[in-house]
Amino acid sequence: MKTTLPKISEIKRAWVQIDASLFPLGRLATQVATILRGKHKRTFTPHMDLGDFVVVINASNLKLTGRKMSHKELISFSGYPGGITRRPVAEVLRKSPEKIIIHAVRNMLPVNRLRTLALRRLKIVPDDKHNFKIDRKIEA
Repeated sequence: MKTTLPKISEIKRAWVQIDASLFPLGRLATQVATILRGKHKRTFTPHMDLGDFVVVINASNLKLTGRKMSHKELISFSGYPGGITRRPVAEVLRKSPEKIIIHAVRNMLPVNRLRTLALRRLKIVPDDKHNFKIDRKIEA
């Protein structure tokens, strides 16, 4: 038995479009993280960057279940005493809905050098108009 590793020149990256209005935030983030990492491919290797590009459309129509719209907060910490900033999700969704999706997807990716590379391939559009050439669409 031999394990074959794909060469960097053999990596083919597709463009995948996902509609954010069809899925709750957690389901959307898991699908996006899986595609960005390349786990959907049969040539997946944990130490290589094999993922595809992901375009998330309709980010402003993001769905949250339950009472998360009023109770959930995005928390950031600067590292200094008293440096915690809390922002309600409803306020962030109004101002910049892409930040909520980036936050959810970023926390579902492993903490290593590949996370930065994967997040560069994530494109988020507030409505359904964009100029990216799509190879595949994921629908509910």
